[in-house]
Amino acid sequence: MPVKPSKPTSGRSEAGEHATKASPLSPEASSSATPATKPARLRRFHVAGQEIVLGDCLQALQRMKAGEIDVVVTSPPYNIGLGYAKYRDRRREDEYLDWMVEVATEIRRVLRTDGSFFLNIAGTSAEPWLPFELAVRLRSLFALQNHISWVKSIAIPGDSVGHFKPVNSARYVNRNHEHLFHLTLRGDVPLDRLAAGVPFKDKSNIARRGHAQDRRCRGDTWFIPYETVQDRLQKFNHPGTFPVQLPELCIRLHGKPKARVLDPFMGTGTTLLAAARLGARGIGLEIDPSYVAVARQRLSEEPASDDE
Repeated sequence: MPVKPSKPTSGRSEAGEHATKASPLSPEASSSATPATKPARLRRFHVAGQEIVLGDCLQALQRMKAGEIDVVVTSPPYNIGLGYAKYRDRRREDEYLDWMVEVATEIRRVLRTDGSFFLNIAGTSAEPWLPFELAVRLRSLFALQNHISWVKSIAIPGDSVGHFKPVNSARYVNRNHEHLFHLTLRGDVPLDRLAAGVPFKDKSNIARRGHAQDRRCRGDTWFIPYETVQDRLQKFNHPGTFPVQLPELCIRLHGKPKARVLDPFMGTGTTLLAAARLGARGIGLEIDPSYVAVARQRLSEEPASDDE
């Protein structure tokens, strides 16, 4: 359970979902822990080159060293009433935003000066302002370098592709996308746009426009559908998973080989799975031991990566 009852402490991401030497989680590394508060015990696990920390995300972040992380990819609780086992996903909005700023302040401290923070979040049709309220709150800490729309389902002439949760309403249309805020310290981080790119549709563009390869920038709309599942068990009994391709693209876009990746709301380990597949070194924080168990199992089943 949370150490501070007034603050939520678990994560939505799988990203929510969501080392043996020189581990960034040494108690002496904390620069902001309150002396009067007895630090909670954090349990660490190492699987497939990735580190998992079971415990409160704020306390874990406070024990990390400054400037250790290249890429943060995470999807925190959305405060929309999802059914987590160890976290109540319905707080007063001001309380939720204050807590998220507190977490983001620690993320800023552990992020390298050339690091990237990819924040996936969404509102609801009845409460659409929350993602934007959070983005504005974070303006004092980060520059919004890119705003990417994660498209989960799209309608094209004569067809539709992807998955969405239908909205039974006379007022609202179905919500088929979520926000992905790319935050950096100054807004000037170079990216490897082609590493996260797509092939040209018109191949004549390659030679005609002098491109070195059949690859172009993906842009700010990323169509990443969920895999088809029949029940909650196939989503690891987690209410807010995301596809592994989402953190994979974020890590590729940042473009640093063997990057140090962090997901402070690890959930069932999707961000760490992406890191493992790309040869990156990930660390995931999660308060729910059942999600940690799933993440460890998923990572143990992942074949060794050849990605350099």
